[in-house]
Amino acid sequence: MSRPETSAPPEVFYSDVESKKYTSSSRIQHIQATMTLRALDLLALPPHQHVLDIGCGSGLSGEILSQEGGHVWTGMDISPSMLAVALDREVEGDLLLADMGNGVPFRAGTFDAVISISAIQWLCNADSSIADPKKRLARFFDSLYASLRRGGKVACQFYPRDNRQTESILNAAKAAGFAGGLVIDDEESKKNKKYYLILTAGNVNSHDINLHGVKIDKAAMTRPKKGKQEESRKEYILRKKELMRKRGRLVALDSQFTGRKRKPKF
Repeated sequence: MSRPETSAPPEVFYSDVESKKYTSSSRIQHIQATMTLRALDLLALPPHQHVLDIGCGSGLSGEILSQEGGHVWTGMDISPSMLAVALDREVEGDLLLADMGNGVPFRAGTFDAVISISAIQWLCNADSSIADPKKRLARFFDSLYASLRRGGKVACQFYPRDNRQTESILNAAKAAGFAGGLVIDDEESKKNKKYYLILTAGNVNSHDINLHGVKIDKAAMTRPKKGKQEESRKEYILRKKELMRKRGRLVALDSQFTGRKRKPKF
């Protein structure tokens, strides 16, 4: 059986007919709900967070976000047909038609968390002669990191075609500045195996993510540690500025005041 992402671009594959068929399937609804609940379980979010749902489709995962924890969510998807179905279903989240391969188009620090169900593997495919999977992955993770508040968390469930795709995704996330790893459920099962990419933007305490009783592969995401001391505010700002310089952004010059908290004026 061919994979959807190798059949056609997502905006073509998920036509009006396919989008309605997908959404009305009780089997699909159950699978989507199960994976969304698992992603939320791993993230261990407090109630009422602002969550971005990437590849939201017709809003099946968004409904779980509304029901579990009362989260406020925004969904983005490349398929107009899928979003049309979501509008017809009157989902609670805001919806945006956008290609995640072109970046996450939101202001810095907008979201507390991000989930994505069965979507990011599409970034690994070249749908046209000018589409470069490596560049699309880099744009996606760079902009995703920026869209999160410091300490924000990400859970992306995805279906890699092979180990090379998994490594490409992990390496792009690491290059963007994320920490984290890969959680694999039902690892010995070919049919039920599920991959969850769990990421954090900045320092997050281990108890802030629910990894109790699961195996997490951190090998590809390991970052050098500075001993036991946490990164200071100034060190964090300097590291972020250096990262922006490497990406060709214009960044203010460092000074003796960099990283200092401003005193309030009365």
